[in-house]
Amino acid sequence: MLSAVEDGLDTRQSDVNTEGPAGRSYEKLLRPSLDYTPEVAEATAHIFERVKHHIPAIEWPVHAPYIHAINTLKKERDAVILAHNYQTPEIFHGVADIAGDSLQLAMEATRVKAHVIVQCGVHFMAETSKLLNPSKTVLIPDMKAGCSLAESITGEDVRLLREANPGVPIVTYVNTSADVKAESDICCTSSNAVQVVESFGVDTVLLIPDEYLAQNVAKQTDVKILTWKGHCEVHERFTADELLAYKEADPAIQIVAHPECPTEVTAVADYTGSTSGMIDFATGQKAGAKVLLVTECSMASNIQDQAPGVEFIKPCNLCPHMKRITLPKILDSLLEMKEEVTVDPMVAQKARQAVERMVNLKH
Repeated sequence: MLSAVEDGLDTRQSDVNTEGPAGRSYEKLLRPSLDYTPEVAEATAHIFERVKHHIPAIEWPVHAPYIHAINTLKKERDAVILAHNYQTPEIFHGVADIAGDSLQLAMEATRVKAHVIVQCGVHFMAETSKLLNPSKTVLIPDMKAGCSLAESITGEDVRLLREANPGVPIVTYVNTSADVKAESDICCTSSNAVQVVESFGVDTVLLIPDEYLAQNVAKQTDVKILTWKGHCEVHERFTADELLAYKEADPAIQIVAHPECPTEVTAVADYTGSTSGMIDFATGQKAGAKVLLVTECSMASNIQDQAPGVEFIKPCNLCPHMKRITLPKILDSLLEMKEEVTVDPMVAQKARQAVERMVNLKH
């Protein structure tokens, strides 16, 4: 059996320790070799088979050494990588241990046994993992991986909304900061928003901050929905006119939209649903079907192997924040145990309650 050095992965410990939470320290490791050796090629061949239709063969020698190094370091760090569906294929298929939408990642975060969680997504997702795992080290490879929707509202805004609407329950989308979650009654995702809204058994609910999600939820319930003008910069750019143009060019195309899209977009869609719902719809189609996913375009690449006979049409809107997460940054995160995500304990306690109410909500 090859040693770590012989296998091109010199992870011998240096004399410098990296401090973790609660007094825990981690050995700082030397940077591994990133040569594309025959051993690396063999170890990553099965991964390339999954992504070869999305990553050119000429690019694989660049990605493969990082993937091999990261997967080795995960074991040494007792780390697990959570990746959102919008991550690039080399991350989604190459290094992720758990992949999914916001709700799936939130629920899986409560079951993680590893001591270290590396969140390949945006900052609010890492905060959510920390809320649910206060004793674990939660890292995000780039602290600047934010979210236009999360940044559209603050905890102070929510407090003012509560004062202006006494007695009205506040449901906060998970795409928000811990400070905002702490001021809400319960969280929701796009997949369970209707269920959460109706769980209060009242006639009026605040559903914030995504205005379009709230408007789309309002179509599915008798509960009066009060909204906030927050938007996702990826989904708000889609228009009904561009989607109808696809339909006019090929009537066989099925349009599948995310509820963060404007209502004019969901009105012309054949199906509207959460990320997981969109995936279920697409993967349930017969061979030869044509599906246009109205969401971040990496998702179509990531689920292609689940629907090998489906042709995905890609109006490519990329999330610039998700794309801040890269293989080199993930490697640095594991080597140097950065960037650590922390939440003020007083805020965390209240925010955790809102997230746990969502996770524990009975169907």
